Amino acid sequence: MITKAVRMYGENDLRLEEFALPAIKEDEILVKVISDSICMSTYKESRQGANHKRVPEGIDKHPIIVGHETAGNIVEVGRKWQHKYHVGDKFSLQPALVYQGISHTVGYSYENCGGACTYAVVPAEVMHTDSLLRYEGKAYYEASLSEPMSCIIGAFHASYHNTAGKYEHAMGIKKNGVMAILAGAGPMGMGTIDYALHGDICPGVLVITDIDSGRLKRAERIFPVEEAGKKGIALHFVNMSDFDKPAEHLRSLTNGHGFDDVFVLAPVSEVIEQADQILSYDGCINFFSGPIDANLSAKINFYNIHYNSIHMLGTSGGYTSDMVESLTLSAQKRINPAVMITHICGIDGIIDTTLKLPHIPGGKKLSYPQIEMELTAIEDFAQKGTNNRHFAKLAEICGKNNDLWCEEAEAYLLNNWPAKSNK
Repeated sequence: MITKAVRMYGENDLRLEEFALPAIKEDEILVKVISDSICMSTYKESRQGANHKRVPEGIDKHPIIVGHETAGNIVEVGRKWQHKYHVGDKFSLQPALVYQGISHTVGYSYENCGGACTYAVVPAEVMHTDSLLRYEGKAYYEASLSEPMSCIIGAFHASYHNTAGKYEHAMGIKKNGVMAILAGAGPMGMGTIDYALHGDICPGVLVITDIDSGRLKRAERIFPVEEAGKKGIALHFVNMSDFDKPAEHLRSLTNGHGFDDVFVLAPVSEVIEQADQILSYDGCINFFSGPIDANLSAKINFYNIHYNSIHMLGTSGGYTSDMVESLTLSAQKRINPAVMITHICGIDGIIDTTLKLPHIPGGKKLSYPQIEMELTAIEDFAQKGTNNRHFAKLAEICGKNNDLWCEEAEAYLLNNWPAKSNK
């Protein structure tokens, strides 16, 4: 099988290449990749190359396929797994694996398996760890985005509060509590808002902050304050650049109580310190943003840690159970991962998008490796549609769906877009 893949050879060295995959072994599975969303962690990986802790040495001779937010179809099943997996099954994939005491990560570790490719050979340890998940839904992007959503869900599950009178932690955010999502109108922030509003445990007050007015307006349009109010959630969107003393303003929204749960979604010292300043008694900070700077630090009030029993944690990634929860909630239409997506591209757009990711405005960038299409913002579909009937149709479809990517748009793209060109 010939695959076309984005492979990493070193720092900032990504190459789109065609090569022959080996025939699968009896304990491997061949898959066709349909969608792969591009993660900020792949940008960090590409910046660091073999210096990244998850990337093996020797990638200059044995390059790895990047991409790990993956969904597609099973094409061929090795004899050992034919009782469990079948040709034609749709799949999602948990990329972080620990098998026989050894850690591997799809998109970081493998020469023949990743998300930024047309076909991949799934290694045995993925199946041994039950990390190849059967997907029963229709839209592939929901399966791809179950990976970043699992990171969000895992972060909610990892947060905790103390139990009065005994040394036991009550896991999860505080039910009907006061919650803030700082720097929360970006792609992961949108998913975090969605889960906070529609998960099993919801806050009573939810405050979203950012310094980008455009991102905040988009978030408020997608998550109307009135709709949250119908669920008994007081939802606030706050542009922190409007206030000389932002922490004081945030506390004023809580009637002096402070925040029970604060998620920090930007690796910025000032934002971390702001989180510390707004906590309530027994408040919990979740640092949910992977920094590149190994020396990132911030000033934290240890008086409050001691006397106000505040606590901090950081989470990275989600477990398979979190992915299953994401897929279930998506199938139930309780959450909509499409709120994170602002751009679409084909396989030829992956390298440039990955290397420039922090500097491209908007939310999540979703790729479809089976087609060629330059990275395009959903909001630009209509303008490009003046010269391209396919963009015009996508603009029409998304326009009917609150300008969000959707199952109908994906189906149109996969069934009608020219496979080799976006002309």
